[in-house]
Amino acid sequence: MKKWMNQLSRLGLFPKLFLVMVVSIVLVSALILWTTIHMSTNLFTETFSITNSKVLNQIKTNFESFNDAIAAVSNNVTQSGAIRGFLSEGDADSLTMAKSFYNMRETMDRIQSITESYEVGITIIGINGRSYSTNRAHLQMSVDELKQEPITMEAAETPSRLIFDDYQNDETVGSQQMISATKALTDRTRSRIYGTLYVTMREDAFRQFYASFTSRGNDVVIMNEKGEIVSSNREDWIGTTQLDLLSYAREMNKNSPRSINARVMDQDSVVLSEYLPFYRFYIVNVVDKDLAMGQLIDMKTVALICAAIVVGALILVFLITSQITKSLRRLVKQMSNITKSDLDNYIPVSGSYESRQLGHAYNYMLDELHDYVDQLVQTQREQRNAELAALQSQINPHFLYNTLASVKVLVQQGNKDRAAETINALIGLLQNTISDVSQTVTVEQEVENLKNYVFINHVRYGGRIKAAFYVAPDCTHYHVPKLVIQPFIENAFFHGFIKKETGTIHVMVSRAGESLICEIMDNGDGIEGLVMGETLPNPKNNRQLFSGIGIRNVHDRIELLYGSPYGVTIMSNVGEGTRVTVTLPLITS
Repeated sequence: MKKWMNQLSRLGLFPKLFLVMVVSIVLVSALILWTTIHMSTNLFTETFSITNSKVLNQIKTNFESFNDAIAAVSNNVTQSGAIRGFLSEGDADSLTMAKSFYNMRETMDRIQSITESYEVGITIIGINGRSYSTNRAHLQMSVDELKQEPITMEAAETPSRLIFDDYQNDETVGSQQMISATKALTDRTRSRIYGTLYVTMREDAFRQFYASFTSRGNDVVIMNEKGEIVSSNREDWIGTTQLDLLSYAREMNKNSPRSINARVMDQDSVVLSEYLPFYRFYIVNVVDKDLAMGQLIDMKTVALICAAIVVGALILVFLITSQITKSLRRLVKQMSNITKSDLDNYIPVSGSYESRQLGHAYNYMLDELHDYVDQLVQTQREQRNAELAALQSQINPHFLYNTLASVKVLVQQGNKDRAAETINALIGLLQNTISDVSQTVTVEQEVENLKNYVFINHVRYGGRIKAAFYVAPDCTHYHVPKLVIQPFIENAFFHGFIKKETGTIHVMVSRAGESLICEIMDNGDGIEGLVMGETLPNPKNNRQLFSGIGIRNVHDRIELLYGSPYGVTIMSNVGEGTRVTVTLPLITS
């Protein structure tokens, strides 16, 4: 949190204003959207509960009508002597049995007409083992199998009740879920059970009582008192046991709440329920809230509208805030460039009165700074050139004395050719040294001067220190300031080989991008006390024996002439040697 606050504090005025407006607009839009959806959800739940309660009452009425029809069938079967005789009498002659069967069938055909508006099958079985069914496809079981069915046993235990339950028609593939109304047939005069009545209906036909009241996300479940779903418009739910849903149905039957918000089948739902006492079934209406709300409120459209409003508001805020802070941001940006030595970025004076006054003051300050810097640079350049000219005009007399003394010795020894070469080298060196300090020479000329200097040193001190020159062919025509390499060779000659008696100095000139790289490397003693990363060492004696121009003066001179990207860097390891890199711009004339 502290890190975020620190980053926020470093933001400018415009980002802060814009960030505040963005957060405010997004929060307000989110709160309005949430409030609207919440109110719509509550209104939907309340309205839906009232509407679907009436729908459940209509479904309940349909089931009660069906129950009345089945009750009429049960009463007619119970009161029929022909049926009772067919199911209870023993074996007789063929004529008597045929007559009994004919009378029973006539009665059954008349009773079946009561349920002609429903797709049901009526089956009766008797204690004498006889049975009859108006639709054999509904009950594909023998009399003995039927007697062992739980619904038959339960009907026998409560002969006064009509028992509703579901069962699987058979064990084969494609078996159908069936709904059965079962009633024990009782002889009231003898108080004995002489048979069992089954009124059966396929589940898909049973579903027609409520199918017209369902829709996508608005499902109906018929559940028994064990929590088993015996029928539903959702076929994947049929046969499953939902104890949570059963508890909701019991709670509504007990406490009579209009609806319950609950999570059913892994979905947030509104649950309504009615109890069918004749069936001992619960009618449960399960409504998927997300799906229903999606139909009521087009969340995608609402989200797009809100997003469009937010984006439009942000664009408007951005334009207004940007216009207000534009002049201030321009002024701040221009002022920050002062640290980059960019004194020519004048700003147009515009904006509010305060911004215009600040702009005038800023531009006036740039004028003053520009004049001051120009005068300062010119003064420093003139002073540096004067110092270099004075040093250059004062060639160290010891260098001349010692060189001439060496020539004298060569003459005395009769080595006139060597003496002449030495004098020619000295003349060439002095010609290129004693001249206008502001002039530049080509790399080829500078290398020739260096070779003359090395030759004179070899004459004076011998050849224990060698010098090798490597110049890239494409670099010979570039120009360099005078005396930018010689001080480092001189320094290597007289300070780099104190402990070591012999060694080599390598001078390499090459191009790297838009820069000219001059490297002077030796395998001498190295520099003690040099801090890695330091541009130049700070020797106690910065004077040179030949020109008096020290290595620090070379770096300062290059930086003054061409800027901070150019100059001198030194790397050295004690006992291994020193490497000096002089970086210059590419100058062709």
